[in-house]
Amino acid sequence: MLIKGKVLKILEENKGKNISGEEIAKKLNISRTSIWKAINALRSEGYTINAVTNKGYSLATNTDFISKEGISLYLNNEYSNIDIYTYKLVSSTNDVAKTLALNGAKHGTVIISEEQSVGKGRLGRVFYSPANTGIYMSIILRPNLTAMDSVLITTSASVAICNAIQKVTGIECQIKWINDIYLNNKKVGGILTEASTNFESGTIDYLILGIGLNFNKPKESFPKELETIASSLFSNNNGNINRNILCAEIVNNILSMIPQIKSYDFISEYKKRSIILNNEIVYISAGVSSIGKAIDINNDGSLVVKHDDGSIKVLNSGEVTIRRLN
Repeated sequence: MLIKGKVLKILEENKGKNISGEEIAKKLNISRTSIWKAINALRSEGYTINAVTNKGYSLATNTDFISKEGISLYLNNEYSNIDIYTYKLVSSTNDVAKTLALNGAKHGTVIISEEQSVGKGRLGRVFYSPANTGIYMSIILRPNLTAMDSVLITTSASVAICNAIQKVTGIECQIKWINDIYLNNKKVGGILTEASTNFESGTIDYLILGIGLNFNKPKESFPKELETIASSLFSNNNGNINRNILCAEIVNNILSMIPQIKSYDFISEYKKRSIILNNEIVYISAGVSSIGKAIDINNDGSLVVKHDDGSIKVLNSGEVTIRRLN
């Protein structure tokens, strides 16, 4: 870790408290001049670091930059050594993750960016990813699962993310089948899962779990085509809740859920948070639009739909919209 990162870690650990340059220098066994240079470098990146004569430096409590150091502070002990890559701007965190995975990146590796120029959504759509307002993250997973089980990653991750949001912010989100996070009937996040499989064994070589979450409302608001369907967790969080904490809790939840995924324990929570169960829906399957009532979600994540004539359709994929809320 560079000196700048080590200094940031100490400031994050003492956020809002003064810590002297001398104390930091002793902890890191470097000169106070090196500390001063690191502080200036961090300030140039946008960090608000206060300096008080005879008291030292302090990282402002409303500082909300995503950093490896900030996330690491809140990871469970068993995940403290995972690799975390942070960026200011990427085309897509999933693209970066694929390159890393192909080069042998370990299970649990996290890629996160403050902005995406071409964030990926389902069905080839673009996920709107403006700077410094969201959480745009990909996690490289190497689970001992078959390709058929990959949908379980998506459904369990939806629950893991909702639970993390509720624990950190107190906000209770819902899930729209199969991978969208909703709040007050508007989308605040989504998941895109991409996998590389071994066709001979039918197992997963690696899986990229891409997560997009609208944390703060964008300064310029959402584009017109998204205004009526998209929202954010906060209209203006103003640094009261640190995104690093939420990032870490999402990672904690997902990595702890993977080994237990075949127990299907998450399905009951998935159903509780579902906004489509017991509602009439319009779904598109194989290019055909149909109407039915969502009556259940199976352990494998498939959606059970009942039609007016009593016939049953089980959906493993497809586009679903709510026709009428009860």
